[in-house]
Amino acid sequence: MADPRLVFTGNVIVDLVLAVDAIPEPGGDVVASASTLTAGGGYNTMVAAQRDGLGVVFGGQYGTGPFGDIVRSALASSRFEIVQPGLSDVDSGYCVAMIDASAERTFVTSAGAEGQLTRADLDRIPVHPDDLVYVSGYSLAHPVNAKALPGWLAALPRTVRVLFDPSPLVGDLDPGLISDVLARIDLISVNDREAQLMTGLDDPASAAAELAERVRGRAAIVRTGGTGCWVADAGTPVTHVPAYPVAAVDTNGAGDTHGGVLAAALARGSDLRTAARRANIAAALAVTRHGPATAPTAARIDKALSSG
Repeated sequence: MADPRLVFTGNVIVDLVLAVDAIPEPGGDVVASASTLTAGGGYNTMVAAQRDGLGVVFGGQYGTGPFGDIVRSALASSRFEIVQPGLSDVDSGYCVAMIDASAERTFVTSAGAEGQLTRADLDRIPVHPDDLVYVSGYSLAHPVNAKALPGWLAALPRTVRVLFDPSPLVGDLDPGLISDVLARIDLISVNDREAQLMTGLDDPASAAAELAERVRGRAAIVRTGGTGCWVADAGTPVTHVPAYPVAAVDTNGAGDTHGGVLAAALARGSDLRTAARRANIAAALAVTRHGPATAPTAARIDKALSSG
């Protein structure tokens, strides 16, 4: 039997990351103290999973052009299995990510080839019975992807687990589309803002319980940043899994790291709470470094786990 893999259907785009003291007021301007231009978006999730020992299949779409060149270079240097040949007539998209002095991040995104993932593209992806498929809400914000993904998910073998991260855009997505996707989801992972948008509940524990009832797998995680996350699993009492204490310098990519390491732990057979603890530690270690793809290695996570 083949080892489980992370099958990622989300977007790899280019991150233009700017370090600023504060986000400018409307009509204002600030001078960034540092900037980087790198592959980001779903690339961060896949890197996190791979560094924690899980094989990765990238099934998303990408383009040709200045930004597409950056994406293609990052994919070529990875050890991911790349499914799509890429598009020749449209560039990849990019995201301007502003990181302020509090380590909080604010995004503005321009879409590109990653928003052109068709059902024919998805049908190229070789999905094995023990794989974990990762779906991002960013993909559902693109009409072409949103049309293709629900039917493809419904056609997956029943043994394939599906993880869903609705993304900060969840409040703008069609509720009917979200319902169609949730019908095939085994685990949903959201931050507290996204949980409130989806449920109307301020309390993250209550939101986790509510979200778990909406998905096939009856499992949900609500991430609460520096305090950890809340885990609801198959009707058992909602549990708080505390954060690993660190001094954050850049929270860009923290949720991506959490998702990738969560998938890796689940693939190894960990229960959801154990996997969430490992993912919390990985996300915490990631925010101690500047940059988006800062997920720690498995050895570094193991060391932090053993230290308590």
